[in-house]
Amino acid sequence: MATPMSAYQNGTAVPNWLNKGDNAWQMIAATLVGLQSMPGLVILYGSIVKKKWAVNSAFMALYAFAAVIICWVTWAYKMSFGNKLLPFWGKAGPALGHSYLIVQAWLPATTQYYKNGTTETSVAVQLYPMASMVWFQCVFAAITLILLAGSLLGRMNIRAWMMFVPLWLTFSYTVGAFSLWGGGFLYHWGVADYSGGYVIHLSSGIAGFTAAYWVGPRTLSDRERFPPNNVLLMLAGAGLLWLGWAGFNGGDPYAANIDASLAVLNTNVCAATSLLVWTSLDVIFFKKPSVIGAVQGMITGLVCITPAAGLIEGWAAIVLGILSGSVPWFTMMIVHKRSSLLQQVDDTLGVFHTHAVAGFMGGILTGIFAQPELCNLFMPVTNSQGAIYGGKAGGVQVGKQIAGGLFIIGWNIVVTSIICNVIKLVIPLRMSEEDLMIGDDAVHGEEAYALWGDGEKYDKTKHGGGSNSDDNLHYATDINKTSSGATQVV
Repeated sequence: MATPMSAYQNGTAVPNWLNKGDNAWQMIAATLVGLQSMPGLVILYGSIVKKKWAVNSAFMALYAFAAVIICWVTWAYKMSFGNKLLPFWGKAGPALGHSYLIVQAWLPATTQYYKNGTTETSVAVQLYPMASMVWFQCVFAAITLILLAGSLLGRMNIRAWMMFVPLWLTFSYTVGAFSLWGGGFLYHWGVADYSGGYVIHLSSGIAGFTAAYWVGPRTLSDRERFPPNNVLLMLAGAGLLWLGWAGFNGGDPYAANIDASLAVLNTNVCAATSLLVWTSLDVIFFKKPSVIGAVQGMITGLVCITPAAGLIEGWAAIVLGILSGSVPWFTMMIVHKRSSLLQQVDDTLGVFHTHAVAGFMGGILTGIFAQPELCNLFMPVTNSQGAIYGGKAGGVQVGKQIAGGLFIIGWNIVVTSIICNVIKLVIPLRMSEEDLMIGDDAVHGEEAYALWGDGEKYDKTKHGGGSNSDDNLHYATDINKTSSGATQVV
């Protein structure tokens, strides 16, 4: 028999505290963020790399997405958003039982107190079940590991990556998340990170660069020539990343409210501005617009606006876009090529520039442009405001932003280094030289395209023909080509 509708309307499936609009938006926002990773970054990574690394790069993202989900619900969610264990860490525990997941969502360590002990801001409580909060935060954790992977493409041992994901999630991501979002010391001090400029982008950029140092570089041939194998699919992945950012920044007020709307609009304004600025710089200095450069500019704009999305006005979003389209361009195209340190570390997709530089800059700019009224809609510390609005609070906010960023940087350098060296005791971090020469066929026994080309062993049974076959002629021509375009993958 069908269950009467009244059982759902009047029963516990729709408790009095549930706001259906907020719950629907939070689930949609979580889905949009999930789509950024799977299939967004899976497609982008599989397309932006050299053909022989397409499968491996896409799989690193796919594996991380799945592994994070299991670790998250088993122990990591409560380490990030549960009860306080240390000023920067929550108590580990599962988020799997129905008695925990169907109750009203709340973050137990977030009550803000004045110095005299009275309540300044009440504990963060949402109008939907804990299951929605757990899943929403899960996709944020997953994309952080996938962004980090961008620094390691084309040489990391896949078994080492399989160990790295749960270890880094546990000992690095959860610390940043609890410290800034879950009720840790940076949250209560008033460091502003609206949607992950520090928790996600600064941490992934710094950790990716650090891990790249320990893993070692790609082969010399890959570093010298690493063209994307499919520019159009790369743009498809980038498009999913851009539009998915509506959930990324629009979901972090934890409600379908006016701040969410503002955050989404600011996100798109900044991203568009940044893309146009980056492309203009490519044209001015290299005489041609680069599609890869446009994607990099889009990403830096999205990253830079993330810590500020719902805290600044529209004109400030344009300012952030101008800076995010120019400063990371300068560090990637000028500073990187002149710095011996940056040259020594093989950061495959330039994640240090697109995420660490853009994320830290966005956090500092938040301290400058945060609008007082908007801060009161989001920040637990009352009367927070940016430096341009004057007063002692404005100047202090910039200092808080810098200090918060430095904590994330320091923690990730130390912890990522420890994790890499522990893994190295068990499994080599880098693939064997033979596997590095062959690529996907050696690592996975699979190829991205039914074409013979760079990185594969020639096998007549698979590739057919003799020494004068069309495939051989095509390959001989292809290896003599050099990468074209203004902004190249670092």
